[in-house]
Amino acid sequence: MIVLFGMAGSGKGTQGKALSEIFGWRWLSVGDVIRRTGAYAELTNKGKLIPDEDVIKLMDKEIALTEDEGFDVILDGYPRDEIQAEYVVKNMKEKIDGAIVLDVPKDELFARLELRARDDDKERSSIERRFEIYEQNILPIFELFESAGIPVVHVDGVGDVGEVTDRLVEVVERLDPNATEQTDDVNGGEIEQSYGE
Repeated sequence: MIVLFGMAGSGKGTQGKALSEIFGWRWLSVGDVIRRTGAYAELTNKGKLIPDEDVIKLMDKEIALTEDEGFDVILDGYPRDEIQAEYVVKNMKEKIDGAIVLDVPKDELFARLELRARDDDKERSSIERRFEIYEQNILPIFELFESAGIPVVHVDGVGDVGEVTDRLVEVVERLDPNATEQTDDVNGGEIEQSYGE
């Protein structure tokens, strides 16, 4: 299992999908899992976070189903805070090969998000607030993982999509020597090449 981290605009959604195609793994985005339930639209539409215990239950179920189907997992957006990370370390530590952080300078992230122009990406102050929340919630997770012996590897997320994918593939193969590429096309052919998340 690989845990993928990155600020909004870092491309982690695009890259998570690419890696899932390359290695034949299952990409599990917490945002997608939550949206599929349809139960939290009122909260998410107001920009509010779903309670940790609900997120943990949802992701536990999805991970178990995925593993039952024989797939390894790429986690995207989970854990998102210390409470979730403590649960993951306590209950899944032995399953996690490592965490990968896509590093992109903030100026580049601003440019990508402004191009994307989603409603929550139009105001620079709104983007800055999202970055602040990420740093407050996510950076302590890296310390928690590392103290538990889970490797945290930072990868340069600047460059075209294929270049970044190549860097990630190299890191995944280093973290999980059993990982084998399922295709010669590192972009998976069908992967949307954008920096959406």
